[in-house]
Amino acid sequence: MSLTPRTFDLLVFLVEHSGRLVSKDQIFDAVWHGSFVEEANLTVSIASLRKTLGERPGGLQYIETIPKKGYRFTASVREIPSRYAVARQSDKNKDVIAAAEALPPNGVSNAAVMVPNLPDQETGCLESSDAIPSVTPRENGRLSRRALLSLLLAICAVAILGSYLYVRKHTVARTPLALRSLAVLPFQNLRRDPKEDFLGFSLADAIITKLGYVSSLTVRPSAAVQKYRDQVIDIPRVASELNVDTLLTGNFIRDGDDLRITYQLVDAKTDKMIDRGMVDLKYDKLLTVQDNVAQQIIKGLELNLSSSEAERLRPDTPINPSAYEFYLRGIDLYARHDFPLAIKMLERSVAIDPNYALTWAYLGASYTSDAAFEFGGREQYQKAQAAYEHALKLQPAQLEASIFLANLLIDTGKVEQAVPVLRDALQTNPNYAAVHWELGYAYRFAGMLQESVAECERARQIDPLVRRGNGAVLNTYLYLGEYDKFLQSLPEVSDSAFIVFYRGFGEFYQKNWEQSAKDLDRAYELDSTLYTQIGKALSDSIAHKNSEGLGILRQAEEKIQRRGVGDPEASYKIAQAYAVLGDKESALRMLRYSTDNGFFSYPYFQTDPLLGSIRDEPQFGQLMNSARTRYEAFRRAFF
Repeated sequence: MSLTPRTFDLLVFLVEHSGRLVSKDQIFDAVWHGSFVEEANLTVSIASLRKTLGERPGGLQYIETIPKKGYRFTASVREIPSRYAVARQSDKNKDVIAAAEALPPNGVSNAAVMVPNLPDQETGCLESSDAIPSVTPRENGRLSRRALLSLLLAICAVAILGSYLYVRKHTVARTPLALRSLAVLPFQNLRRDPKEDFLGFSLADAIITKLGYVSSLTVRPSAAVQKYRDQVIDIPRVASELNVDTLLTGNFIRDGDDLRITYQLVDAKTDKMIDRGMVDLKYDKLLTVQDNVAQQIIKGLELNLSSSEAERLRPDTPINPSAYEFYLRGIDLYARHDFPLAIKMLERSVAIDPNYALTWAYLGASYTSDAAFEFGGREQYQKAQAAYEHALKLQPAQLEASIFLANLLIDTGKVEQAVPVLRDALQTNPNYAAVHWELGYAYRFAGMLQESVAECERARQIDPLVRRGNGAVLNTYLYLGEYDKFLQSLPEVSDSAFIVFYRGFGEFYQKNWEQSAKDLDRAYELDSTLYTQIGKALSDSIAHKNSEGLGILRQAEEKIQRRGVGDPEASYKIAQAYAVLGDKESALRMLRYSTDNGFFSYPYFQTDPLLGSIRDEPQFGQLMNSARTRYEAFRRAFF
């Protein structure tokens, strides 16, 4: 097919950046560099390419227009590496290389040596009439001076080209970092078929989970990347938002039983491709995707693995294809917070194949979330713990199951059992941010406040976005009385009811009454949860509406008692609010409930100003003695 040189350069540029948005400015700089051109030139060239390429199956275009942003080449691209693959200009040397390779070890060839003229830079054509005539050896076997010069030129060209390739390979494409940070973004569904959308996030999650065992790589959690579903990816912006130096982007297309996945590993600092790949497979081989891509990432980033890491990165135990599809669907629903439907999908998966540890881990997480957010009650907690234990029986070092189980143990009053689980996980995964954060959470419940801060800050050092969202609150600063530092540690968001509540709660401690009331009321408007209800009661205390605030607290307490489960830290906050509103009896009752159910942060209890109205009550002293006994036993056992 005939294309003008500029249009061909445009096609090559788009293909080199396949699956990624390229702006008009980037195209002008690459294709029309140094020339003044109208935007219409680009529009005409794009239209010409589309006409030449035609349409893909299903009526899709090869080049997608992103309004007001730029263009994206949507088809899968397969790069076929060769020994001498370099910039396009290097193709002009291929005849020289072929001739040099034909030489025997002594450097003398009985065949003719032809050194072609350089191709015309604008047209890329080689006029045959311009070729240097072939030079043959003299009959006495000695080369003429002209032949010798041609031969030396050929050898020099090969040497220079080889040196260039070696330097380029070892200094540009493979610059290893001591500790890379990576975000695996949800894969884009090229067919836009809603029935297949679940694959985009769940396959990315599977790769993230697989790479979690590599200590020299920090991988952003799935919760941090899920907002990029079905988005046009601006590499520098996304990398900045996620605070990473490397991104993996990709897309997939399914055609019946055939699935094609393409991906690109990009250095976000230079916006250059580190590696790219394509996986063609049958749909029933989905499980191999995570292993294939994870290994390519490790190879592309030149990561060194310990023997234990290499062992944990071995391909997973085979799983029934239907069971794996239900697992992937369950993962996608869990991420969307549709916990009841996630449970149904994951239960179907384990019914088909009960031997895949990750299914049990996420089934347990769905049970836990259902109990916490969907009022599932104590029975769901029991199911969750059984699922986690089954996952660890199948795969004792399974990270997700360990973290989920520890979190459940903490929330159900068994923090002493949670700590060994987390410390064991850190023995083999010392750079896994979520484990450090969870350990800091356990220490906070047990009153080890300085140790809690140390673990949480270590987690943030490894991954600034650890526990992105509702888990991103470093309560320990509040418990230490460092209110300014607590407020500074909160994420800068205004649409999360949980975060806005904690902002108002910190301001309440600072006695910044007006701003506290605004934030606590705003949180309640955003979402009516247990925490925001407590916040609303505290706001009512500022407005001297004590009876209304007490009514809210009694409803919250009744709900906890009825369900038979409850976050003991949240129960403590109900006790605080009761104390602030002047209901001492209820405050002491909820304080006992909180400590009996595993929240025994004795140093915090001793200094908490919100408990001032009940501190002189005899029952308060008894409760403090009980909390101190457990706190000291914990400290002796673990420190």
